[in-house]
Amino acid sequence: MTTPPPLNLHELQALAEATLPRMVFDYFAGGANDERLLDSTRDAWNAIELRYRVMRNVSSRSHACEILGQPLDWPVLIAPMALQQMAHPDGEVATARAAAQSGCGMILSTLSTYAIEPVRDAMRENSSRAPLWFQLYIEKDRGRTQALVERVERAGASALVLTVDTPVLGRRERDIRNRFHLPHGLVTPHLFETTSLGEAPVASASALATYISRQWDESIDWRDVEWLRSITSLPILVKGVVRGDDALLALEHGAAGVIVSNHGGRQLDASVTTPRALRDVAEALNGRGTLLVDGGIRRGSDVVRAIAMGASGVLLGRPVLWSLALGGAEAVLATLGLLRAEFDAAMALCGCRNLSEITSDLIA
Repeated sequence: MTTPPPLNLHELQALAEATLPRMVFDYFAGGANDERLLDSTRDAWNAIELRYRVMRNVSSRSHACEILGQPLDWPVLIAPMALQQMAHPDGEVATARAAAQSGCGMILSTLSTYAIEPVRDAMRENSSRAPLWFQLYIEKDRGRTQALVERVERAGASALVLTVDTPVLGRRERDIRNRFHLPHGLVTPHLFETTSLGEAPVASASALATYISRQWDESIDWRDVEWLRSITSLPILVKGVVRGDDALLALEHGAAGVIVSNHGGRQLDASVTTPRALRDVAEALNGRGTLLVDGGIRRGSDVVRAIAMGASGVLLGRPVLWSLALGGAEAVLATLGLLRAEFDAAMALCGCRNLSEITSDLIA
């Protein structure tokens, strides 16, 4: 008897848990410390009520939008997520195929297991316009960071996403317990010391934590956004912002916008939830710059909520990994289809025919 397909994104995690090795599942699913932020973020989205409109003739609807001047069929991008070949042999290439076919964008992680060039090719083979962005950390060796920026710009990335909430790695107790390391045969082609993630860590550590402590720069500050701006023509989004004043500083130092994010609950477990942070950041920016949000997006109504609160779009994270584990590109595409169908229904039920009609008065 075959397992019926999932009805929604919530059902994916349990299915993937039954499929993935424990170390891999825990790496993808886990958060920092007590992992309370994983649940509280979902609770925060659920607490936002929509005061919907009626009798608005929603027989024709459009999901199309532009983010950073780049066209999308609907306001969703796949969040940067590391080491996707641990979920499926096709890894980031499969994710790229599904993203392009769905008409959404993709942000490729610095810690990807496929290089940007084959991921770019997979995007282009399936869509002539789906944007591919690249997520970046700043290393202690700025020359390495600059070389990587130059490489991804040559490869056709259309934006950089600078992650700034990881000066040190959050304490991820599942990874410590499992002595997390990269499975044999996998590589991280954007890193300069790819073998270090595969080394067996010492007790009470993970290979990822050890690598980051050696290579990531704890001294980064807002001047580094200016430095990054000076070495690339690509627009820069600063990811990991949860405060309005930090969002303004990002724009002042040359960023094109910010992504409200708490790293999926994997850094500071005591962090504010992203729906709550979004209110503060949107109010501070007041329409300036590009504003995106991630963390806990599981329903199409979450996308409506986020846009009504001031975001241009959302990033989708772990459900993509679960789908990848369950069936590669085809399963990821099906999951994106589920979310888009829910988003379309939520728009219609709110009386919205296009994204410009998803306005702040919908928030109760």
